[in-house]
Amino acid sequence: MVSIEDYGEFETAWCPGCGNFSIIKCLKQALAEQDLAPHDIIISSGIGQAAKLPHYMRCNMFNGLHGRSLPVAQGIKMANPEMHVIVSSGDGCSYGEGGNHFLAAVRRNMDLTVLVHDNQIYGLTKGQASPTSARGHVTKAQPEGNRSDGFNPVATTVAMRASFVARAFSGEPEHLVATIKEAMAHKGFSLVDILQPCVSFNKVNTYAWYKERTYILEDHDPTDWASAMTLSEEFGDRIPLGVIYREDKPVFGHGGRLAELGYDKNDLKAVLQSYT
Repeated sequence: MVSIEDYGEFETAWCPGCGNFSIIKCLKQALAEQDLAPHDIIISSGIGQAAKLPHYMRCNMFNGLHGRSLPVAQGIKMANPEMHVIVSSGDGCSYGEGGNHFLAAVRRNMDLTVLVHDNQIYGLTKGQASPTSARGHVTKAQPEGNRSDGFNPVATTVAMRASFVARAFSGEPEHLVATIKEAMAHKGFSLVDILQPCVSFNKVNTYAWYKERTYILEDHDPTDWASAMTLSEEFGDRIPLGVIYREDKPVFGHGGRLAELGYDKNDLKAVLQSYT
């Protein structure tokens, strides 16, 4: 049996109290409960504090360019369809620098589990507003307040009818473990947007702020797109946690769209030739 200790313990560069500590512990727990050993998975990440997560685990990993974790992950999945491919990066890396890759990956629907550490700030570069920072959020780089509306990744992916969309909170570890496991079990592109307080640079969206507002969904049918759209737009006094939307769709590259085109899922040469 795989245990959480199999994934190792490493010294980190994260600030004491950072939500990343809970996320990495929950990810290890989710993998151990699925009896997945370190060689059974690979984590692709970009740049940032969240993207350092695979540095602190004993597993296969690829640390790429800022915003480029998804193209790498998709290449890995095409080369080895049986591998469990996980993407781990922050809101800036995933929704800012990697925004176009993110939208393309949602449309393509490869079998990936995407964990976005969403702290609504750029932590590695010391506190600028990120794509998910709210309008008016004051930072060192925006002393008069952020002048852009915050990007809502859950509403965007539900609107696009993404294969699996969920939100979790690093302060609800049992729920986060269960959500990661459900995302990994789903075949297709699975997003888990994880609310993760930055204790150093975000003094607004704190643990207390989230605790007062988040609630775990009950009696919600995630296949009901209209209901999911309504829930996805809740991000104020009430913030739902759980699986917001789920839809079974053809999965690119593994018995899905490529098979429909007549390619064998193991024929990597044919796959590559289709892009030339």
